[in-house]
Amino acid sequence: MALAVVATIRPACVEDAEFISRAILLAQRGPYPRGWFDIALDRPEADVLAFVKRLAGVGAISWWHASQFIVAEVDGVPAAALCAMPSRGSLRMARPALEEAAREAGMSQADLATMFARGAYSNSCWIQGGDDDWLIEHVAVQPAFRGRGLMQALLVRALEAGKAAGYGRASITFVIGNDMAERCYARAGFSFAEEKRDADFEAITGCPGFRRFERMI
Repeated sequence: MALAVVATIRPACVEDAEFISRAILLAQRGPYPRGWFDIALDRPEADVLAFVKRLAGVGAISWWHASQFIVAEVDGVPAAALCAMPSRGSLRMARPALEEAAREAGMSQADLATMFARGAYSNSCWIQGGDDDWLIEHVAVQPAFRGRGLMQALLVRALEAGKAAGYGRASITFVIGNDMAERCYARAGFSFAEEKRDADFEAITGCPGFRRFERMI
């Protein structure tokens, strides 16, 4: 496959934090103008990116941390990324990471409380796999590198990592309406597991809710 000549798949590192922050925002937004961080922080994009970049390097490990990501490079340039990690405890790990990043950013307790209040809209329809699943999250390819098979290459590597870690099933959740991502996941052997919709969630985001795919590893 020609892609293997020009693409390198590798674990992410802290130096990738800025790239990972952009990947996270792309993945959260999908085809919509705003994702969770845009809404929860309600700040200019540069400030949102700076906050997510902090999350990628803080001491608290979460599904935004660089250590949980795999990166695809094309000719030495980071082009795509995804997070792959155990599902167990992943949601619980998010809050300490957010709190640490907020402290580093100089946010007050009132700012933090406001961020959590704005971000609570997603609680009504967020879904993810069971505790025994291998979780894949924040899958994104930079627009200039789409159509080169990078997402498929990353998914293959992520599934290999899950199998090596002893997991038998992988799960991935994405916003309903992200048809491009859905087609890619289906090509990688994932199939529909469940979805959850919420009118209030749609009123805020323009998106009906979340859909989850899974596959055996």
